Amino acid sequence: MRAAEETVRTRLRDRVAASDPGLLRLAAALRPVGSIALTVTVLTVLGTDLPHLVTGALVAMVSTFAIREKQRSKQAVTLALGLPVALASMTLASLLHHRLLAGDLVFVLLIFCAVYGRRFGDRGTGLGLIGFQMYFVALFVGATPGQLPELYTSVAVGFGCSALIRFAVIPETPVGVLERLRAAFRARMAQLLDAQIELLDAGPEEADRALRRVREGTARLHETALLIQGRLSDGTADEAVARLVQRRIADAEIAAERLGLSLLRARGAERVDTLALHLPGAPVPSGGRQPVREEATETLRRDLDALRVLVLRPAEAGGGTGVAQLRNRLLGYRDEENVPVASPAVQDAFRAVGETARAVLGLRIALGGAQDESDDSPATARSREELDAEDAVLDADEEEAKEEPTGLERRTTRAAVQVALGSLLAMVGGELLSRDRWHWAVLTCWIVFLNTASTGEILVKGSRRLLGTVLGVLAGIVLAGAVGHHTWTAFALVLLCVFAMFYSAPLSYTLSSFFVTAALGLLYTLLHTYSLSVLVLRIGETALGAVCGVIAAAFVLPVQTDRRTNDLLATVLRRLREVTDSAVEQLSGGPPGDLMDQARDLDQALADLRAAVQPLTHPATPLRARKETARYVVALLETCAYHARTLAATAELLLSRPSIVPDPRLRAATGRIGRNLEAITAHVTEEHADAAIETGPSIASLLGPGTPLPPGQGRVTDHVLRHLQRLDEAVTGLARPLDVPVKASEG
Repeated sequence: MRAAEETVRTRLRDRVAASDPGLLRLAAALRPVGSIALTVTVLTVLGTDLPHLVTGALVAMVSTFAIREKQRSKQAVTLALGLPVALASMTLASLLHHRLLAGDLVFVLLIFCAVYGRRFGDRGTGLGLIGFQMYFVALFVGATPGQLPELYTSVAVGFGCSALIRFAVIPETPVGVLERLRAAFRARMAQLLDAQIELLDAGPEEADRALRRVREGTARLHETALLIQGRLSDGTADEAVARLVQRRIADAEIAAERLGLSLLRARGAERVDTLALHLPGAPVPSGGRQPVREEATETLRRDLDALRVLVLRPAEAGGGTGVAQLRNRLLGYRDEENVPVASPAVQDAFRAVGETARAVLGLRIALGGAQDESDDSPATARSREELDAEDAVLDADEEEAKEEPTGLERRTTRAAVQVALGSLLAMVGGELLSRDRWHWAVLTCWIVFLNTASTGEILVKGSRRLLGTVLGVLAGIVLAGAVGHHTWTAFALVLLCVFAMFYSAPLSYTLSSFFVTAALGLLYTLLHTYSLSVLVLRIGETALGAVCGVIAAAFVLPVQTDRRTNDLLATVLRRLREVTDSAVEQLSGGPPGDLMDQARDLDQALADLRAAVQPLTHPATPLRARKETARYVVALLETCAYHARTLAATAELLLSRPSIVPDPRLRAATGRIGRNLEAITAHVTEEHADAAIETGPSIASLLGPGTPLPPGQGRVTDHVLRHLQRLDEAVTGLARPLDVPVKASEG
């Protein structure tokens, strides 16, 4: 019974870790709820009246979510600086309560400063957010100069409770977050293996659904890898450890994706590349709809289950004879004599299992340090030696300084001007709708500019906020009627809505807007200002604010969606060429480079592009052709990124594998890839570019004869040729959707 309970708890923990990597969403939701609850409790004991109770609760929420630094010391400094900023902002709002024109102008100036402050990093963003939100809170509760002493008390208590919850009750350390992200990576990798097993067994009717699960699992694993990469510098002891973990995470991700492709080929698919794992809705490739039916299939399925066990077992949990035997058997597939008799495609799947097991072993060593090696088989011992050799050659390089745009070209300056003018427009229109509730229009205009950079992104975010607000108003009507005058019931429901708002924010902006509007309906009930007309007015003010935001984005220093996506696309192409050129140079015998950092920059650029094309791929977009084109281009780029990451990982192996030697022929044979990337980049960035894509013989046919090698050595060419060929094909495939002319190469 005890073992069964432990198994259930472990599975539940793994499921939670996979659904919320690092428990970041859970912590982000619990902190404001805890801060609000503690603030309300303290102010109630102090005998504070209801309006100031609500003020304290809002202050606690704002002072919690505005702090964005990862280091606790930096969080403490920003929180300490935020208190005088909050007091000054609330004082201004109170003193200007009856001076409408002066108050409006100060509010617009504060909005400009708050957005402009983002150029100073997380601290500037946090202090700007506190200044703006405190002014808004003062408007919401109708603060006057005579209320300032009580307001100061509420603000001080709110900040104090926020600090207590952040640093004592629900602390967040970079090391702790990184540990939880590692657990999430294991859990998501296990989920991907589950999906791959389902793909192996799926019949013709279930094949597409199984492939969709593999595709989703691959994307979720990559998402977690990016989260880990963003936390490594703060969560590890030194740069060497960070680089080691980064390398091992990348190895595991590449191996898992390669395993999925091998299983698709094992199903008999005639033509399989990574596009099948990245293009949403892509069916199972031709010939791969029938499940695998070979004698070795049961062994393959059993080994996939064993691999899943290894993935889920934490590094610090140790091994044991059973785990060691599983590990030894799976690593044995890296030797040809241990690969079962089967069709070539199924044998390839066994080899992929062996390489994934090696990646898992490397990850366990990187995370858990030295382990018991007494039960190692020769294959496992050799894998450890290879990993140790790779670790020894990892070295950190200094990052190059990047040029920043200036003036109105700087994103923060442009956004500050846009938000200020949009807010001024929202202020004028909002006061025409209501002399008392106009600030809702300003708040919406402010919010739609957060984390957006183009007119299309602002339009999508504004529409989502409006939809969430409409649904939230309906919910607010129901909740307000059900609560009546039960104050503490209303507070409890507000806390529940606040939790749901922050927990759902990274997943759905519509849901987040729904919960915040429902919570506002309850707050109006608490302040005895609730009416149906107030909630309906909120819909009007929200719609007005969203429209004003779109107008400001479209006519004031506009950044069109096409321009932004083209800029980001060009950045992805440049990063892709950097990684490819550096990897090929190292594979050809050149000096070692900082390949893992370059691969991380490529992944981040691709993530930025993926977010920027959301307006083009939104379900409501009327431009269906552009929608499909955008999805196809992003999928092709993700395919290119996978092959580039694999080339980078293989290039680093040369530093620790004396049995594999570089091949100088690769430098000349792959020049076409670089030229094609340069041509596509020119076409994207220049209006009248005349560069064309080159096509011609395969990469393999461009390789000239090589010099004989000593016995026991092999060229790296055998390891990378398939990836180079697929990368060449994927880059060439970008020509059609991007309207780049194609010409046959002369060579």
